[in-house]
Amino acid sequence: MKAISYSMYGSADVMEYGERPDPKVGPDTVLVKVRAAAVNPVDWKAREGYLQAGLEAVFPVIPGWDVSGVVVQPGVAVDEFAVGDEVIGYVREDFLSRGTFAEYVAAPVRTLARKPMGLSFEEAAGLPLAGLTAYQVLHRTLRIRSGDTVLVHAAAGGVGSLAVQLARHAGCRVIGTASAHNHDHVRSLGGEPVEYGDGLVDRLRALAPDGIDAAFDTVGGEALRASADTLAEGGRLASIADGEVFSYGGRYAFVRPDAKDLAHLAGLAEQGIITVNVDRVFPLEQAADAYRLNEEGRTRGKVVVTVAWDN
Repeated sequence: MKAISYSMYGSADVMEYGERPDPKVGPDTVLVKVRAAAVNPVDWKAREGYLQAGLEAVFPVIPGWDVSGVVVQPGVAVDEFAVGDEVIGYVREDFLSRGTFAEYVAAPVRTLARKPMGLSFEEAAGLPLAGLTAYQVLHRTLRIRSGDTVLVHAAAGGVGSLAVQLARHAGCRVIGTASAHNHDHVRSLGGEPVEYGDGLVDRLRALAPDGIDAAFDTVGGEALRASADTLAEGGRLASIADGEVFSYGGRYAFVRPDAKDLAHLAGLAEQGIITVNVDRVFPLEQAADAYRLNEEGRTRGKVVVTVAWDN
C-alpha cells in the first residue's frame, strides 16, 4: 500500500511517500480503507520526538491517529462492523508505528464508531481526536455545568472550535480567545471572542467580572497564566498543552480512545449540534506540506489529507 512514513525523528523533511506492507488484521481489529486522515499538533510533536518518554517509536512510523473510511475486513472477533460500513476512528495505540496516513489502517475496534451521516469523509476525519479531546476535558476533567462561564483558548482551532460548541450545548456561556480575523467565526459557533496577547487578563476580567468557572487551555504559556489569574473562587483549570498547569492547581489532560464517546459525538454531528470546519485539504503524497501548515498554528479548524481511490 501507499503510505507516509518516517524512519527517524525530525522535521517534516523526514516524511516520505512510498510503499509500505499492508497491515495485518488481528481478531479485534478492523481493516479500514482510508478515505481521509486529519493532522493534529500531537502528530508532528510525536514525529519530532517530544513524546518519546511515553510513546515508543517502532520505525519506520506511519503517522496519524484520526481517520475516516470504509470497512473492508473485520477481524474474526468483531461483530460491531461489517464490510462496507463507513467509520471514523481515533486510532491510537500505545506505541508509534501503524498510523492512518496510508491507504489502509488496521484499527482496534475500541477506537471506532460509525461515520456521521451528512458529513463528508474530510469533515468526519477531523472529528475523532479533536472532538474526543474537547468532550473529555469539558465533561470529565473540568466537569462543566449549565450556567458556567467557560474559557476556551484558540477557539477557532480544531479542538477549540469543537469545545466552544460542546460547552454551548451544555448550557454554558463561552468566552474564546482568537485573533481578530477569527472573531466572527467564534461568534458563529456560539462563543464570545476575545483577542489574545498583551492585556488578556484585563479583557477577561471585563467580560467576566465574577471570574471564569472552567478554563480550557490549549496553548500554554501566557494563555495558561491568564486562565489561572481569572478563575472564580472554586474555578477549574485544565490544559492539554502545558505541564505547568499543575503549579496552578489545575489538571493536565490527554485524550483516550473511547468508542462510546466517539459514537456520542457522531450523533451530535448528525443532529447538526456540532460541525467540523475543514481549513485545507491535501492529497496523501503532499502530507508533509499538510504537517507544515498545521505547525504554523494559524489554521481555522482542521487540516486534512485525503487518499484517492478509483471506487
